[in-house]
Amino acid sequence: MSPELIGFLGILVFLLLIFLKVPIAIAMMTVGFAGFGVIRSFDAALSIIGSDMYGAFASYSLSVIPMFIWMGFIAYYSGVGTNLYSFTYKMIGHKKGGLAMATQLACAIFGAICGSNTATAATMGAIALPEMRKYHYDDSLSSASVAAGGALGVLIPPSVIFIVYGIQTEQSIRKLFIAGIVPGILLMLLYILTIWLIVKKNPSLGPASGKFSWRERLTGLQNGLVEVIFVFIISLGGLFLGYFTPTEAGAVGVASLLLITLLRRHIKWEGFKLSLLATVKTTAMIMLLVGGAIIFGRFIAVSRLPFTLATWASSLPLPPFAILAIILLISLILGCVIDALALILLTIPIFFPVAVDVLGYDPIWFGVIIVLVVALGVITPPVGMNVFIIKGVVKDLAVETIFKGVWPFVVALLVCITILILFPGLVTFLPNLVH
Repeated sequence: MSPELIGFLGILVFLLLIFLKVPIAIAMMTVGFAGFGVIRSFDAALSIIGSDMYGAFASYSLSVIPMFIWMGFIAYYSGVGTNLYSFTYKMIGHKKGGLAMATQLACAIFGAICGSNTATAATMGAIALPEMRKYHYDDSLSSASVAAGGALGVLIPPSVIFIVYGIQTEQSIRKLFIAGIVPGILLMLLYILTIWLIVKKNPSLGPASGKFSWRERLTGLQNGLVEVIFVFIISLGGLFLGYFTPTEAGAVGVASLLLITLLRRHIKWEGFKLSLLATVKTTAMIMLLVGGAIIFGRFIAVSRLPFTLATWASSLPLPPFAILAIILLISLILGCVIDALALILLTIPIFFPVAVDVLGYDPIWFGVIIVLVVALGVITPPVGMNVFIIKGVVKDLAVETIFKGVWPFVVALLVCITILILFPGLVTFLPNLVH
């Protein structure tokens, strides 16, 4: 049996294990170990488990992950998300569909200090959904707008997905962060346009709320944006200008956000402890996924499957964009059944060499496109992680109701991907300018 066939069968076994509800990290490790052992030897497979797992957990570059995760949880438990939504709600909540639009703006701003789509969706879901129900918003529109808006957390820097992609592909995390700014703003505007079109067609889906005075709006600005602006300038501003490495930027961000929330008395001792506990749990989950992906990636590498795919793709009588479309379609299908981070870890060793080395696409641009595909995966059935998070926030809401409302936002995401494929400079010009 050829190594390539073993690699292909390994991927099928991995997908089978996923459908059997085996944890993704364990499935990656099991298939990676067994496949590597069959191709090389089981002694060699035992060796890579020890060395590669230790190398993954001891890696300095991965220490950036708990920093930005903790920053997000401090923001969650200190009430930063509540203040943000209050500000955006006062600014545009009085318009038809305004509360749903305010949610998109709040998700985008919250994403500037939280690199997780799940944390963004959970935070904004708990805050925005009761307010939208108070004004009799349609359940499908309100819940779907929060689920879709949560995906902005993986696009607007800092983003855990960008960090993992950068480490896996040896690309600059700083450039990836900068590259996500324009697409993140574009996607937010497309979401707002989508909501506007929905309520224009049927105003009863998103009734207008009360209007606030400019004095109240300025008060909301002071209470809602102080922490975010301060942390963004100190942490990510220092990273973009080259003063900090990503790990240093994460540490500075955590320290500055913790300091300002303590000074403003926005976080209590119980919230501080919960933020630490949540950070440890999330970091452990991510590290286990990364460790499993490294072992699985070694198996894929020795199977020569990426090399074979690259050779096959280069021989196809198709233009590069058609091959890219196939890659994105496969990623989208997998994203419907696999967690966002696991999707990145699984597909990058296979598709990155084809997209960059064979098709000649910019690796930073390709990273942004893949993250957008990941954003599609977190709101589409059957998995739709953000949808189930919203379901957990609002217990009496049927999953089918949320999925019914996400399709206009899926269209908005597809439009965003299409625009960035047609105009790649929207992604690359800012990193090149800063560089």
